[in-house]
Amino acid sequence: MVVLVVAALFAAQHFWSGRPQSVAAPEVVAHGVAGTAQEGPAEPDPPPGATEPAATAPAPDARIVVDVSGKVRRPGVLRLPAGARVEDALAAAGGAERGTDLTGINRARVLTDGEHVVVGVPGMVSAAGGPATGSPAAAGAPAAPISLNSSTAEQLETLPGVGPVLAQHIVDHRTRVGGFRSVDELREVNGIGDRRFADLRNRVRP
Repeated sequence: MVVLVVAALFAAQHFWSGRPQSVAAPEVVAHGVAGTAQEGPAEPDPPPGATEPAATAPAPDARIVVDVSGKVRRPGVLRLPAGARVEDALAAAGGAERGTDLTGINRARVLTDGEHVVVGVPGMVSAAGGPATGSPAAAGAPAAPISLNSSTAEQLETLPGVGPVLAQHIVDHRTRVGGFRSVDELREVNGIGDRRFADLRNRVRP
């Protein structure tokens, strides 16, 4: 009986150890975690208060428009690259006429869009409101009126709105009538209307 009991226990143990067992499947690594592990180290955040440098250089194709008049070889409206200086405007206008005093001209000054550069005409004020280039007048001093009877056509072109054609009309009119007796006679010049006369009346004298 003892032998049979021992044999039965041995058989039961052998049957129990040989039974099929379930095996758990391996865990799948998440795609997001794996992708994060493959990426390089994150860039450090900028320190507090740090700002990105702002671009200060003008665009390569930026242009400014300036009016150059007075004693230059080719006065007129010029289109120059942004950041151009007075020296560049003089060169584009053909340079100053022979004998023109350029002592008071700051040829290294940077030009601004819409500026009126007057060369070699004392007392003129630039369109920007400051003393014109080459003018010895102090800042804020009023411009001396230009004489309609003694000014040359080039000097008349320094007036606002007066180009080579209108300046020649003024010269032809004073030659035809024998000179201006008053500023109001400027209305009789071909090409000068009420609006332009209003701009010129305080800038000229007979």
